[in-house]
Amino acid sequence: MSDITLSVKGLRKTIGKKEIIKGLDFDLKRGEVFGFLGPNGAGKTTTIRMLVGLIKPSSGSIEIGGYNVRKNFTKAMSQMGCIVENPELYSYLTGWENLEHFARMLPEVDRAYMEYVVDLVRLNERIHDQVKTYSLGMRQRLGIAQALLGKPKVLILDEPTNGLDPMGIREMRNFIRYLAEEEGLTVLVSSHLLSEIQLMCDRVAIISKGAVIKVDYVENLLAMQERVIWQVEPRETAKDILSEVTSVVEGPDGALITPYIENAASSWNRLLVEKGVEVKEMNRKLPALEDLFLELTGGESID
Repeated sequence: MSDITLSVKGLRKTIGKKEIIKGLDFDLKRGEVFGFLGPNGAGKTTTIRMLVGLIKPSSGSIEIGGYNVRKNFTKAMSQMGCIVENPELYSYLTGWENLEHFARMLPEVDRAYMEYVVDLVRLNERIHDQVKTYSLGMRQRLGIAQALLGKPKVLILDEPTNGLDPMGIREMRNFIRYLAEEEGLTVLVSSHLLSEIQLMCDRVAIISKGAVIKVDYVENLLAMQERVIWQVEPRETAKDILSEVTSVVEGPDGALITPYIENAASSWNRLLVEKGVEVKEMNRKLPALEDLFLELTGGESID
């Protein structure tokens, strides 16, 4: 059985004469959390709407669980659960009554499976309370329980930590990791909290102006941008020396920043000392995903 649960090939969307989405290609794997990031107007929301069947692509293909969305829409959609923006729930009903309502629309969802899903989202103690008494985090978990009723292979969560307090964000992050690692789900997460994406996701796709500009494992993306922060005196002399052997940019507090290259940084340090430069500090820095995001998108802000 293939580990690929969602495959996107050459996905395009044209509205009028304007091409909004420009040939996206990416695959999602079983048991991973996949981050989907894009600045304002990048096409992230349009892409998600195509993935969940709310709008049709102009061209290209989407396969979910091995089923082509265009050729076998019902089968493909049965492989997916999603929450786009906020979960839609009946606040005057209890959590259990909400699940019963949605379960009636699905085949082969019995009480035992509903109880399993309730346990999975850790709502056992409150499931028979009215939803209007739930916190935002509990509503999010009930929404995920609803999305899991159809036993999907892929779960798409749009801003799952939006509005949560720090404790709720951490609980949601841990829960999403659990769904992927222990339950084997593929979880696609879109978020504007880059720090959370960095902690939560295995791989990330960065989309800008309708095109995917980078897809890779988070640690690989960050390792590519590993840097050395130099505090040196005199700075201009040091900058001239380092510029002859590597790229140099000026950082805050009078620092110089160079790429980190194993086996080279120590020789650069020796070269500076030999040229009479005082090296006060030399720090190896692994940047945050936010730094990489801004660099790749030319400083565009996140959604």
